[in-house]
Amino acid sequence: MKKRTLWLAAGILVLSISGCGQGTAEEMKTPETVESRVETEAEIEIETETEAPEEYYEDNFAVPQEEAASFARQIKEAVAEKDLEGLAALTAFPVYVGLPEAGAVETQEDFLALGADAIFTDDLVEGIAQAEETDLPPSMAGFTLSGEFGSPNIIFGIRDGKLAISGINYP
Repeated sequence: MKKRTLWLAAGILVLSISGCGQGTAEEMKTPETVESRVETEAEIEIETETEAPEEYYEDNFAVPQEEAASFARQIKEAVAEKDLEGLAALTAFPVYVGLPEAGAVETQEDFLALGADAIFTDDLVEGIAQAEETDLPPSMAGFTLSGEFGSPNIIFGIRDGKLAISGINYP
């Protein structure tokens, strides 16, 4: 929004300066001149709107419930299929993985090296399968996808403007 306003102001300034000394005030009010100014401002607005990413959120509280539910369904699907690469694709690194041999996992390669057997414990698969994804309240930490007793769970939230997994917790 700020970029668009800046571009519009710059465009108007350029148009104002370029019009100086090029005719009388009456000549500057011709329909052709007014029309070209409107077209130029419209072109500037279109350019700036395409620069913004499709999904960009300031924080977890700005995420629509449907978006959080959709992302949670993707997590549930990856966990149900024990798809480690699919889960890694939904994850922001570094990520916390609450396994004794893991902790803070710095890269996707390190995450994949842990292996599907280590990540997809029976408790995690069962808990995430039980998780209700349609009513996830946001918090400062993000959204918690968990089963009946809350553990193990997967935490996801906004990282660099997009939803991503930030933690996997085990009992």
